Amino acid sequence: MRAKPYYSVRVGKHPSDGRVNLPTLRKLLYALYNDFEERSYFQELTGYRCVDDGLVTGLAGKDVDAFVLRKLRKPGLWPISNSSHGLTEEDVFDLLEFLHDYVSKPSEGQYHDFGNCGWHYSSFDRVAGRKEFREEVNDLIRDYGDGFELSNDGEILSRPKEEVASILDADLPTIDPENVSKRVAAATRKFRSRHASQEERGDAIRDLADVLEFLRPRLKEVLASRDEQDLFNIVNNFGIRHHNQLQKTGYNKLIWYSWMFYFFLATIHAAVRLISQSSSPKSEG
Repeated sequence: MRAKPYYSVRVGKHPSDGRVNLPTLRKLLYALYNDFEERSYFQELTGYRCVDDGLVTGLAGKDVDAFVLRKLRKPGLWPISNSSHGLTEEDVFDLLEFLHDYVSKPSEGQYHDFGNCGWHYSSFDRVAGRKEFREEVNDLIRDYGDGFELSNDGEILSRPKEEVASILDADLPTIDPENVSKRVAAATRKFRSRHASQEERGDAIRDLADVLEFLRPRLKEVLASRDEQDLFNIVNNFGIRHHNQLQKTGYNKLIWYSWMFYFFLATIHAAVRLISQSSSPKSEG
Protein backbone atom coordinates (compact mmCIF):
# COMPACT_ATOMS: atom_id res chain seq x y z
CA MET A 1 0.00 0.00 0.00
CA ARG A 2 1.40 3.38 -1.02
CA ALA A 3 2.24 5.48 2.06
CA LYS A 4 3.02 8.81 0.41
CA PRO A 5 0.44 10.95 -1.44
CA TYR A 6 0.72 11.42 -5.18
CA TYR A 7 2.52 14.31 -6.86
CA SER A 8 -0.14 17.05 -6.89
CA VAL A 9 -0.83 16.63 -3.17
CA ARG A 10 2.87 16.60 -2.31
CA VAL A 11 3.52 19.85 -4.17
CA GLY A 12 0.33 21.54 -2.92
CA LYS A 13 -1.39 21.76 -6.31
CA HIS A 14 -4.28 19.32 -5.80
CA PRO A 15 -7.63 21.17 -6.04
CA SER A 16 -8.89 19.63 -2.77
CA ASP A 17 -5.49 18.99 -1.18
CA GLY A 18 -6.29 15.29 -1.52
CA ARG A 19 -9.12 15.48 1.02
CA VAL A 20 -12.34 13.50 0.62
CA ASN A 21 -15.75 15.16 1.12
CA LEU A 22 -19.03 13.39 1.94
CA PRO A 23 -20.36 13.07 -1.65
CA THR A 24 -17.03 11.53 -2.69
CA LEU A 25 -17.08 9.27 0.38
CA ARG A 26 -20.49 7.94 -0.66
CA LYS A 27 -19.28 7.18 -4.19
CA LEU A 28 -16.15 5.47 -2.91
CA LEU A 29 -18.14 3.36 -0.43
CA TYR A 30 -20.31 2.11 -3.31
CA ALA A 31 -17.26 1.39 -5.48
CA LEU A 32 -15.48 -0.35 -2.59
CA TYR A 33 -18.47 -2.55 -1.82
CA ASN A 34 -18.88 -3.49 -5.50
CA ASP A 35 -15.24 -4.45 -5.79
CA PHE A 36 -15.38 -6.83 -2.84
CA GLU A 37 -18.83 -8.13 -3.78
CA GLU A 38 -17.72 -8.97 -7.32
CA ARG A 39 -14.87 -11.01 -5.85
CA SER A 40 -17.42 -12.88 -3.66
CA TYR A 41 -16.12 -11.46 -0.37
CA PHE A 42 -19.73 -11.00 0.76
CA GLN A 43 -21.07 -14.31 -0.55
CA GLU A 44 -20.93 -15.83 2.94
CA LEU A 45 -23.22 -13.00 4.12
CA THR A 46 -25.66 -12.64 1.23
CA GLY A 47 -25.56 -16.06 -0.42
CA TYR A 48 -25.94 -16.41 -4.18
CA ARG A 49 -28.39 -17.32 -6.91
CA CYS A 50 -27.87 -20.52 -8.86
CA VAL A 51 -29.51 -21.37 -12.18
CA ASP A 52 -30.20 -24.87 -10.82
CA ASP A 53 -30.81 -24.34 -7.10
CA GLY A 54 -32.31 -20.85 -7.06
CA LEU A 55 -31.49 -18.71 -4.03
CA VAL A 56 -28.82 -20.24 -1.80
CA THR A 57 -28.97 -18.18 1.40
CA GLY A 58 -26.01 -16.91 3.39
CA LEU A 59 -25.70 -15.73 6.97
CA ALA A 60 -28.24 -12.96 6.39
CA GLY A 61 -30.97 -15.38 5.29
CA LYS A 62 -33.51 -14.67 2.57
CA ASP A 63 -34.02 -10.99 3.40
CA VAL A 64 -30.65 -9.21 3.54
CA ASP A 65 -32.35 -5.82 3.90
CA ALA A 66 -34.14 -6.99 7.05
CA PHE A 67 -30.90 -8.46 8.40
CA VAL A 68 -29.10 -5.13 7.97
CA LEU A 69 -32.05 -3.35 9.58
CA ARG A 70 -31.85 -5.66 12.62
CA LYS A 71 -28.14 -5.05 12.99
CA LEU A 72 -27.99 -1.28 12.35
CA ARG A 73 -31.53 -0.26 13.37
CA LYS A 74 -31.75 1.99 10.33
CA PRO A 75 -34.13 1.42 7.40
CA GLY A 76 -33.17 1.95 3.79
CA LEU A 77 -29.43 1.30 3.98
CA TRP A 78 -29.58 -1.87 1.88
CA PRO A 79 -28.98 -2.48 -0.92
CA ILE A 80 -26.09 -0.01 -0.99
CA SER A 81 -26.67 0.59 -4.70
CA ASN A 82 -30.03 2.23 -3.87
CA SER A 83 -29.04 4.11 -0.74
CA SER A 84 -25.52 5.39 -1.36
CA HIS A 85 -26.49 8.77 -2.83
CA GLY A 86 -28.35 9.85 0.34
CA LEU A 87 -26.15 8.44 3.10
CA THR A 88 -25.06 10.63 6.00
CA GLU A 89 -21.56 10.41 7.44
CA GLU A 90 -22.92 8.25 10.27
CA ASP A 91 -24.64 5.96 7.76
CA VAL A 92 -21.41 5.47 5.80
CA PHE A 93 -19.41 4.70 8.92
CA ASP A 94 -22.10 2.32 10.23
CA LEU A 95 -22.07 0.45 6.93
CA LEU A 96 -18.27 0.25 6.87
CA GLU A 97 -18.27 -1.25 10.37
CA PHE A 98 -21.07 -3.66 9.39
CA LEU A 99 -19.30 -4.75 6.22
CA HIS A 100 -16.10 -5.32 8.19
CA ASP A 101 -18.02 -7.62 10.54
CA TYR A 102 -19.18 -9.82 7.65
CA VAL A 103 -16.56 -9.58 4.91
CA SER A 104 -14.78 -12.89 4.30
CA LYS A 105 -12.33 -14.05 1.67
CA PRO A 106 -13.58 -17.10 -0.28
CA SER A 107 -11.20 -20.03 0.08
CA GLU A 108 -12.89 -23.17 -1.25
CA GLY A 109 -15.61 -23.60 -3.84
CA GLN A 110 -16.46 -24.68 -7.36
CA TYR A 111 -17.24 -22.92 -10.58
CA HIS A 112 -20.71 -23.66 -11.97
CA ASP A 113 -20.25 -23.17 -15.70
CA PHE A 114 -23.82 -23.90 -16.81
CA GLY A 115 -25.24 -20.59 -18.00
CA ASN A 116 -22.10 -18.92 -16.64
CA CYS A 117 -23.64 -19.32 -13.21
CA GLY A 118 -20.36 -18.45 -11.47
CA TRP A 119 -18.41 -19.40 -8.37
CA HIS A 120 -20.21 -21.06 -5.47
CA TYR A 121 -18.05 -21.05 -2.35
CA SER A 122 -18.35 -23.35 0.63
CA SER A 123 -15.65 -22.00 2.97
CA PHE A 124 -14.34 -18.54 3.78
CA ASP A 125 -11.47 -16.86 5.62
CA ARG A 126 -12.89 -14.00 7.65
CA VAL A 127 -9.55 -12.91 9.14
CA ALA A 128 -7.96 -12.49 5.71
CA GLY A 129 -11.05 -10.81 4.30
CA ARG A 130 -11.20 -8.30 7.13
CA LYS A 131 -7.52 -7.47 6.77
CA GLU A 132 -7.88 -6.72 3.06
CA PHE A 133 -11.05 -4.73 3.67
CA ARG A 134 -9.44 -2.63 6.43
CA GLU A 135 -6.50 -1.76 4.20
CA GLU A 136 -8.78 -0.47 1.47
CA VAL A 137 -11.10 1.37 3.86
CA ASN A 138 -8.23 3.05 5.69
CA ASP A 139 -6.75 4.23 2.41
CA LEU A 140 -10.10 5.91 1.83
CA ILE A 141 -11.12 7.42 5.18
CA ARG A 142 -7.73 8.68 6.32
CA ASP A 143 -8.35 11.69 4.06
CA TYR A 144 -11.96 12.27 5.08
CA GLY A 145 -12.63 15.13 7.50
CA ASP A 146 -9.94 15.27 10.17
CA GLY A 147 -8.90 11.71 9.30
CA PHE A 148 -10.29 8.37 10.47
CA GLU A 149 -9.26 4.73 10.50
CA LEU A 150 -10.96 1.37 10.82
CA SER A 151 -9.40 -0.48 13.75
CA ASN A 152 -8.62 -4.20 13.93
CA ASP A 153 -11.75 -4.51 16.09
CA GLY A 154 -13.86 -3.00 13.32
CA GLU A 155 -14.45 0.42 14.90
CA ILE A 156 -14.15 3.72 13.06
CA LEU A 157 -11.79 5.83 15.18
CA SER A 158 -10.28 9.27 14.82
CA ARG A 159 -6.90 9.03 13.15
CA PRO A 160 -3.99 10.25 15.27
CA LYS A 161 -1.38 12.67 14.02
CA GLU A 162 1.69 11.07 12.49
CA GLU A 163 3.90 12.07 15.42
CA VAL A 164 1.82 10.11 17.96
CA ALA A 165 0.57 7.23 15.81
CA SER A 166 3.43 4.93 16.82
CA ILE A 167 2.51 5.03 20.52
CA LEU A 168 -0.95 3.68 19.69
CA ASP A 169 0.52 0.75 17.78
CA ALA A 170 3.07 -0.12 20.48
CA ASP A 171 2.32 -3.06 22.77
CA LEU A 172 2.49 -2.63 26.52
CA PRO A 173 4.64 -5.15 28.43
CA THR A 174 2.30 -7.34 30.44
CA ILE A 175 2.73 -6.51 34.12
CA ASP A 176 -0.96 -6.32 35.15
CA PRO A 177 -3.55 -6.99 32.42
CA GLU A 178 -6.62 -6.06 34.48
CA ASN A 179 -5.35 -2.86 36.08
CA VAL A 180 -3.09 -1.60 33.30
CA SER A 181 -3.38 -3.14 29.83
CA LYS A 182 -7.17 -3.48 29.64
CA ARG A 183 -7.77 -0.07 31.22
CA VAL A 184 -5.37 1.62 28.81
CA ALA A 185 -7.00 -0.10 25.82
CA ALA A 186 -10.50 0.92 26.99
CA ALA A 187 -9.42 4.53 27.59
CA THR A 188 -7.84 4.68 24.15
CA ARG A 189 -11.00 3.43 22.44
CA LYS A 190 -13.08 5.92 24.41
CA PHE A 191 -10.85 8.88 23.53
CA ARG A 192 -10.60 8.02 19.84
CA SER A 193 -14.25 7.15 19.27
CA ARG A 194 -15.71 9.26 16.48
CA HIS A 195 -18.66 10.04 18.78
CA ALA A 196 -16.57 10.99 21.82
CA SER A 197 -17.75 14.17 23.49
CA GLN A 198 -15.42 16.52 25.35
CA GLU A 199 -16.65 15.01 28.62
CA GLU A 200 -15.97 11.47 27.42
CA ARG A 201 -12.47 12.46 26.32
CA GLY A 202 -11.92 13.94 29.75
CA ASP A 203 -13.08 10.63 31.25
CA ALA A 204 -10.56 8.77 29.07
CA ILE A 205 -7.75 11.03 30.29
CA ARG A 206 -8.91 10.47 33.87
CA ASP A 207 -8.80 6.71 33.28
CA LEU A 208 -5.17 6.97 32.15
CA ALA A 209 -4.38 9.15 35.17
CA ASP A 210 -5.88 6.44 37.38
CA VAL A 211 -3.58 3.88 35.77
CA LEU A 212 -0.60 6.12 36.54
CA GLU A 213 -1.82 6.45 40.13
CA PHE A 214 -2.03 2.66 40.35
CA LEU A 215 1.55 2.43 39.09
CA ARG A 216 2.81 5.20 41.38
CA PRO A 217 4.13 3.01 44.22
CA ARG A 218 6.23 1.01 41.78
CA LEU A 219 7.28 4.14 39.91
CA LYS A 220 8.83 5.47 43.11
CA GLU A 221 11.28 2.58 42.86
CA VAL A 222 12.46 3.44 39.33
CA LEU A 223 12.19 7.25 39.17
CA ALA A 224 14.03 9.95 41.05
CA SER A 225 11.82 11.58 43.67
CA ARG A 226 11.70 14.94 41.85
CA ASP A 227 10.78 13.29 38.52
CA GLU A 228 7.95 11.41 40.15
CA GLN A 229 6.64 14.58 41.81
CA ASP A 230 6.79 16.58 38.56
CA LEU A 231 4.84 13.88 36.74
CA PHE A 232 2.00 13.82 39.24
CA ASN A 233 1.88 17.60 39.47
CA ILE A 234 0.70 17.52 35.85
CA VAL A 235 -1.71 14.67 36.56
CA ASN A 236 -3.29 16.31 39.59
CA ASN A 237 -3.19 20.04 38.81
CA PHE A 238 -5.22 20.22 35.60
CA GLY A 239 -8.70 19.44 36.90
CA ILE A 240 -8.64 15.85 35.66
CA ARG A 241 -8.62 13.50 38.66
CA HIS A 242 -9.69 15.73 41.57
CA HIS A 243 -11.66 18.92 41.96
CA ASN A 244 -10.43 21.75 44.14
CA GLN A 245 -9.80 25.50 43.97
CA LEU A 246 -6.07 25.10 43.37
CA GLN A 247 -6.48 23.26 40.09
CA LYS A 248 -6.12 24.85 36.66
CA THR A 249 -9.43 24.62 34.77
CA GLY A 250 -9.40 27.64 32.45
CA TYR A 251 -7.32 26.02 29.71
CA ASN A 252 -8.59 25.28 26.20
CA LYS A 253 -9.72 21.67 26.51
CA LEU A 254 -10.04 21.20 22.75
CA ILE A 255 -6.29 21.75 22.46
CA TRP A 256 -4.95 20.51 25.77
CA TYR A 257 -6.99 17.30 26.07
CA SER A 258 -5.15 15.78 23.10
CA TRP A 259 -1.81 16.79 24.57
CA MET A 260 -2.69 15.36 27.99
CA PHE A 261 -4.03 12.12 26.60
CA TYR A 262 -0.95 11.34 24.54
CA PHE A 263 1.37 12.60 27.29
CA PHE A 264 -0.24 10.25 29.83
CA LEU A 265 -0.30 7.39 27.34
CA ALA A 266 3.40 7.80 26.48
CA THR A 267 4.22 8.11 30.19
CA ILE A 268 2.40 4.86 30.96
CA HIS A 269 4.35 3.11 28.20
CA ALA A 270 7.64 4.44 29.58
CA ALA A 271 6.65 3.64 33.18
CA VAL A 272 5.59 0.08 32.42
CA ARG A 273 8.83 -0.55 30.54
CA LEU A 274 10.91 0.84 33.42
CA ILE A 275 8.99 -1.29 35.92
CA SER A 276 9.24 -4.35 33.68
CA GLN A 277 12.99 -3.93 33.27
CA SER A 278 13.56 -3.38 36.96
CA SER A 279 11.67 -6.54 37.88
CA SER A 280 13.41 -8.71 35.27
CA PRO A 281 16.27 -10.85 36.59
CA LYS A 282 19.62 -9.40 35.55
CA SER A 283 21.61 -11.59 33.24
CA GLU A 284 24.89 -12.78 34.60
CA GLY A 285 27.98 -11.65 32.72
